[in-house]
Order: sequence, then structure tokens, then C-alpha cells
Amino acid sequence: MKQTLKNNLLTVEIDSLGAELQSIVDNRTRHDYLYHGDSPFWGRRSPVLFPIVGSVWNGRFQMDGKVYEMGQHGFARDSDFSVVEDAPEDEAWFVLESGEKTRSNYPRDFRLEIGYQLVGERLRVMWRVTNTGDKEMSFQIGAHPAFNYPDFKATDPVHAYLAFDRNELISQLIEEKGCIGEKVMPVTLDDNVMLPVTADTFDINTIILADSQVRRVSVLDKHRNPYLSLLFSAPVVGIWSPSPEAPFICVEPWYGRADRVAFDGEFSEREYVNTLAPGKVFEASYMIIFENI
Repeated sequence: MKQTLKNNLLTVEIDSLGAELQSIVDNRTRHDYLYHGDSPFWGRRSPVLFPIVGSVWNGRFQMDGKVYEMGQHGFARDSDFSVVEDAPEDEAWFVLESGEKTRSNYPRDFRLEIGYQLVGERLRVMWRVTNTGDKEMSFQIGAHPAFNYPDFKATDPVHAYLAFDRNELISQLIEEKGCIGEKVMPVTLDDNVMLPVTADTFDINTIILADSQVRRVSVLDKHRNPYLSLLFSAPVVGIWSPSPEAPFICVEPWYGRADRVAFDGEFSEREYVNTLAPGKVFEASYMIIFENI
């Protein structure tokens, strides 16, 4: 079921399947900021990552001394959410509750609520996780929105520029089976303190800025004009595009991250994990500002 938020600037569509953004359209120009997931590069648009972010080592994790299997980024993105019918006028909310199916590979009871609020040129994405069970709950949650480059041409030497609220950045590196190695790499910014997005920017797979290095990532067009910014409090942000020919870039605030290579501890011992006692609630959000409207 699709839900729509609209004001005089933007029209936003969200699908209850995965509570996933489907489009963010400038009402004046009809430009869609969100990638449509319809090319060979990637089949998604803006999936919600839960209860893991990234990969667990060998596709397995331990909880309560038992081993469970889980694919990359968890199951929320492929789950049917219920629509909250009495949401405020400028908001849309979706709910996923644990059940027999989710407990088969994640043995915790929870209520996951995903909300969207459109105010002017800003879209706020909200997460609320409630531990509805009687055991402590460990989880991760994150975003994976894919934004179309403005005026994309595959042959351009620079597709866009990225700006940050910090000038010195260190990226963790994906090493094996989607998991994190021990090596890190400085992110080299240009003389304007920006990162040009070129054909080789994502040779390392994903730029992973951990330990709360940044709180804002801005995407500028290939002429350095403002396009959009993400503001967040998440401790990790991933930046990714699958190919130099792909017409989009993902900027991904994460309360979580993939396992270290060869990690074999309990789920609760994973890095960047969040923990909730029974009955407690975790809330977080991030903001997308569309700056060229």
C-alpha cells in the first residue's frame, strides 16, 4: 500500500512493503531525487536496515548461545508493514511487529515503527524500536537511501561532490565477505575541502565513517552547486555507489555496522550494537534537506 505526503514544494511516496521511500519529487521541475531501483545496478531505493546493518560473518550470528542465519541488512526491508491510519497530516507511519516468522531467525519480540514527516524542503525519517518481550534486546538499525545524481552523464569525469562538517576523515574498509578488516584509509578531500565523486571513488566498495566523525553529509552537483544534505546523530555513515555508470549515490546513516572479519561472539558483543531492556524504547531520526528547490 502506497502513502503520499505532499506540500507546495515536494511530493513523497512511501510503500508499506519495507516502509520504503519510493519517490521524492520536486513539484516544480518534476525531478525525482530518489533512484527508482529499475536499472541493473541495484534493485532497491531506500531500504530500512533492521535488525542488522551490513553483513554478519558467514551469514550467521549467535544469540542466547544458538546460531541463526541472516542475510545482509536484515529482514525489515522485505517485510510487510502495517499503515498507521491516524498519523498526523504531515506524517506517514508504518509498523512491523515480531511474529513466528521473525523469531525464526531473530529470537526477540519487538515493535518497529518507521515514520516520515515532510515540512517545507525537509524530509525527516524517524525510527522507533520497542522491546515488547521479556529479554534484553540487541539490534542495529540504519538507512540506505539512493539519490539520483543531478544531470547525470556516465562519461563525466566528476558526477558530484561531497562536503562534510569535518575536514579530516578516516574510512574503515570492507575486507572479506562484506565484513570489516583492520585497515583504514584517509579520505582525500580537494582544495575546496570536498570529495569529488569520480570513476574510482568507490573502488574500496563503501566509504565507512565511524565513531561519529561527521554529523552532516552534503551532495553537490558536478558544478559544486548545493543539491541536498543529510543531518544525523548516527555514529556511522556509509557512502556507496555500485559502479561508475550507476546514476545514483547512497548516503546511509547507521546505528550499526557489519561484523569484523571472523567475528564469532554473541550478537550483543557486535560493534555499534544497540541494547534495550524489556519495555524500553529506542528512538532516532535523520533529516534530508533538499537545497536546490
